[in-house]
Amino acid sequence: MHIGELSRRTEVNTHQLRYYEAQGLLEPVRNAAGYRVYDEADIVRVKQIRHLLDAGLSTDDIAYLLPCATGEAPELLGCPELLTAMRTRLHRLDDRIATLNRSRAALTHYIDEAARIGGEIYGPFGTAAREPAPA
Repeated sequence: MHIGELSRRTEVNTHQLRYYEAQGLLEPVRNAAGYRVYDEADIVRVKQIRHLLDAGLSTDDIAYLLPCATGEAPELLGCPELLTAMRTRLHRLDDRIATLNRSRAALTHYIDEAARIGGEIYGPFGTAAREPAPA
């Protein structure tokens, strides 16, 4: 099948499929005219890629993991290198989540403080409830 058919069957646009090829995630054969030719296994491969991208993995991570993948879901064989790579990625995500939680807490504090102080000065809809104290 050609790239348009693969795109239709996987619901992944052709630009993304070419990107996957450039990243070494897909390896289509070329026919005599130079067109990419895909087979049924490439449909499974694209679905694996999409699932792993949805898990937050980078294309570099996916290139490393794909040899251990089976099925569309995919299932990953638990080889030590694979587990180390996934645990490292999970640790990076946990760090990012912790940073975002700290940022969220700080922003919430500033919003609450601004609303409290603003609520003393301004009434509903931003109208002055009382004159602000001179600076």
